[in-house]
Amino acid sequence: MTLFRGVTVLLAAAALGIVRPAVSESSKTNFCTKSTRAASKACEAGALDDYWTAVGRCNNESDAGPRETCLDTARSDKADGLGECPDQRDARLAICDKLGQTPYDPPIDPTHFLTPAQIAANPNPLYPLVPGTVWRYVGGGEDNTVTVTSDTREILNVTTIVVHDVVAVSGEITEDTEDYFTQDTDGNVWYFGELSESFENGFLNDLEGSWIGGVDGGKPGIVMKAHPAVGDFYRQEFLLGDAEDVAEVTSTTGNESVPAASCNGACLVTHETSGLEPDASEDKYYVAGIGQILEVDRESGVRNELVEFTPGP
Repeated sequence: MTLFRGVTVLLAAAALGIVRPAVSESSKTNFCTKSTRAASKACEAGALDDYWTAVGRCNNESDAGPRETCLDTARSDKADGLGECPDQRDARLAICDKLGQTPYDPPIDPTHFLTPAQIAANPNPLYPLVPGTVWRYVGGGEDNTVTVTSDTREILNVTTIVVHDVVAVSGEITEDTEDYFTQDTDGNVWYFGELSESFENGFLNDLEGSWIGGVDGGKPGIVMKAHPAVGDFYRQEFLLGDAEDVAEVTSTTGNESVPAASCNGACLVTHETSGLEPDASEDKYYVAGIGQILEVDRESGVRNELVEFTPGP
């Protein structure tokens, strides 16, 4: 009966000229927007999951006072979490507007990448991956040392170079990260993943932000073009919900000076944002032969300046 009733309704609708709207072509191809919508749903579900988990923990407090305080915190965190979801959605849609709607799925051909020895012999001058190269940055209360090591890691059948990035505050390490980079035969520098450890009071706190190309949907991105031009816009990394940094080249004639270097109108300037962190907005300055010399947070104005530079041998 249900089947025939459904057929009867469809026939009646057709007779009256009522036709179900056709599925639009855009809905079949707007992969970036569809990915954004899915991520927005995941954000909302994640905020609710965190909330109910917190409620469960709060209800194991024996005393009413601490229990109510815990529940108040859970409610506040839920509101904050849900409030971030529309901002993330808008940031991701803005990225879709610039990158287009095709799926982000860069082809990774191992034969199109150089060996570490080849990279060291002919590095991208704006991002020199030469073992022994050390940059030290200071700013915002942080002391950040970045070292190109001679260690490697195989990712997606490509040999990547391990770059060690350590952040300390008042002499205590707060972040200890391994980044995995390589360079293709055209001179572009690629980012294949990271293992990011955060510490609090000397103890490992979390691995938030860690991702590896080829694992759980993680995909490499470009951190420095071989021939950057104003208007270039590209993903630097991609693992939806974990790693979504993008960059845009805004100038090739930037002018800045820091303790260890200056560019005198010859700096490459990029603006970096993230679909995951809509408030993140940073300008980075690069000098040929050195690499990044300055990072400026647009919102706070905090400058992370290069204070020491040691080139690789």
